[in-house]
Amino acid sequence: MKAFVMKEVGRVGFMEKPVPQPGPGDAIVRTTRALICTSDSHTVRGGIGPRENLTLGHEAVGIVHAVGSEVAYFRPGDRVLVGAITPDWGDLSAQNGYPSQSGGPLGGFKFANSKDGVFADYFHVNEADANLARIPDGIPDEMAVYCADMLSTGFMGAEKGSIPIGGTVAVLAQGPVGLMATAGARLRGAGLVVGVESVPRRQRLARTYGADEIVDFVDEDVAGRILELTGGEGVDTAIEALGADVTFQTAVKITKPGGTVSNIGYFGEGEFVRIPRVEWGVGMADKTIATGLCPGGRLRMERLLRVLEAKRVDPSHMTTHEFRFDEMERAFEVADQKLDDVVKVLITF
Repeated sequence: MKAFVMKEVGRVGFMEKPVPQPGPGDAIVRTTRALICTSDSHTVRGGIGPRENLTLGHEAVGIVHAVGSEVAYFRPGDRVLVGAITPDWGDLSAQNGYPSQSGGPLGGFKFANSKDGVFADYFHVNEADANLARIPDGIPDEMAVYCADMLSTGFMGAEKGSIPIGGTVAVLAQGPVGLMATAGARLRGAGLVVGVESVPRRQRLARTYGADEIVDFVDEDVAGRILELTGGEGVDTAIEALGADVTFQTAVKITKPGGTVSNIGYFGEGEFVRIPRVEWGVGMADKTIATGLCPGGRLRMERLLRVLEAKRVDPSHMTTHEFRFDEMERAFEVADQKLDDVVKVLITF
């Protein structure tokens, strides 16, 4: 089969690989749609260390091609969604309520990390009964694929942000994850949602997904403007959706005492992230910093698909570019280099 791989740090390309085989509890999925994530760029640049000929990608839907002898719930021909996180559900971390950390820190993040990812004609899924979800007939592949990561991660930012009904929320950066955090904040009942973004297309999308106000960090002092919008109090919840030191510091500054900084950004560079001392109350301002890696599993995926089925959110508005799998090198360049006002790139197989 054809696979799109990280040949080494900084270099990608196609190569031929054998079709994987399922273990007793596993499944092999034939890929139909996939999305390119900024995390793929971080990986190629060495964010998780050197890798050689590792198949990239972690956001995909497809058709079950084969299952192991112990798989009870799925059969070849099923149209399925696969979470970007595929935990080992017997692990103690999973049993403790943190499945994405099964097998060690970030251990549930297997695709394009500890095993080959989804940018291939076929890919392997561990613990199929727990890590696959059937896609309802009314949801097209190009919409369902967003549940693999973008909805799950963005909504997690809202969930971990402890947003009170009618509360105030700021989402710093309106990339795909930030946009879904904005949508998630609205679904959680926020009374005021502020999106921080400078790119006009992303500003428009932020309003589509529920932002009441937009703060452009190029033209405005973000902290000052958000404090103004909240009567000097700051927000109940600040969601950091970029993964940058300056953005994280701003999130701490704009969160009111007793509020929550919910971090869903990927910090792929630098050794430290700084916390502004005074705005942190010199360590005593009752500001909670919540972090996480989006949970995986069939239950999570089924709930996200239900949100789409009920037409609460349409993530496909974020698809700005579409390429065939054989155009993957160009597609990755567009996504990686942020060309042509890209938001999200969809790959068809």
